[in-house]
Amino acid sequence: MSKVVVVGGGPAGLMAASQAALYGNDVTLLEKNPRTGRKLIITGKGRCNITNACDNTAFISNVVSNPRFLYSAINGFDTSDTVAFFNSLGVETKVERGNRVFPLSDKAMDVADALLSYARSTGVRIVTESAVDALIIEESQVKGVLSKGRKYSADAVIIATGGKSYPLTGSTGDGYSLAESAGHTITDIVPSLVPLELSGNEYEEMQGLSLKNIAVSIVSEGKKIFEDFGELVFTHYGVSGPVILSASSHLSDYKINNYKLSIDLKPALDFDTLDKRLIRDFEKNNLKEAGNSLGGLLPSKMIPVVLSRWGIDKNTRCNSVTKEQRKALVNILKNLDFDIIGTRPIDEAIITRGGVKVSEINPKTMESKLIKGLYFCGEVLDVDAYTGGFNLQIAFSTGYLAGQIL
Repeated sequence: MSKVVVVGGGPAGLMAASQAALYGNDVTLLEKNPRTGRKLIITGKGRCNITNACDNTAFISNVVSNPRFLYSAINGFDTSDTVAFFNSLGVETKVERGNRVFPLSDKAMDVADALLSYARSTGVRIVTESAVDALIIEESQVKGVLSKGRKYSADAVIIATGGKSYPLTGSTGDGYSLAESAGHTITDIVPSLVPLELSGNEYEEMQGLSLKNIAVSIVSEGKKIFEDFGELVFTHYGVSGPVILSASSHLSDYKINNYKLSIDLKPALDFDTLDKRLIRDFEKNNLKEAGNSLGGLLPSKMIPVVLSRWGIDKNTRCNSVTKEQRKALVNILKNLDFDIIGTRPIDEAIITRGGVKVSEINPKTMESKLIKGLYFCGEVLDVDAYTGGFNLQIAFSTGYLAGQIL
């Protein structure tokens, strides 16, 4: 029987600890918070998007950073395994838009409690309020950890400390320091799945406005680098919402001044079809002011912004709108552009991009190639994916693999 210490009691750590115990090891999990799964409890606005009901090919296509690294992990424990796992623990699930899987109860706490109970049932010893201060390494082999002045001897140590997003939940980057002390490289740490800040102040006029079924694209130096269809919301700083969070994953190196957000408010209508729709609306309301005829196309909060961009006299009546003016309006509706000037801080990001360099990790075991007996799993690694349950699945899959210690 080997002694295994798991550092971090999030989804990856709890999964890794449980697996290690099932493999016959003596497992101790050290968690810095008063309870495990603290960040898990707030995911999905407290509902917890457990995974995504897709096949492995689709899963890998939704991984932004280092997808090839995850082949072994996802093939060893895939999305259907995750659903079956939680169902076996009494957490019934349901599938919503975009194949997102949630607990039937809509309570993230049920997921966190199930993971904790499962870990305890496998024999994992859980010690809370115990941050790990240092790794004990001798002759390129891990020998244990130091926590609050106490030494925990170990034949293997699994680091599952998460990233730096939502630091109030305990994700303060501790794992990066531990990895660096063992000689590992940490790639640039930046926020991902994070709201975007926009230039100007038009977004303030539309604050609180949620747009559904719109198309979004990100353009950098004339090249379209992202496009998707979904929902966004205007905020006091810019934009957020599922499609924006996914878009943020494509802002490489965060040279923000090079990026422009373009919103197609009517993606179901091509330019000519939308133009014909305007012709009908203007004919129907021919004596009305043009601005007062847009209620059927736009939410009221957006009309002043669109009219300002359109630039016609506010008293212009529908029957006076020229062909050129009408086509200019169509162009605005199909291409509502904003300059991106920044992202929200990393403590508002859902996940962290960057982490332990994956070329220094064995993808078939999650063991360090530098230090024998040292393993990594979850967000501490330089892997991240789009929103939709993919990042939690990465935690479960890599944790499952890391825990298979004989």
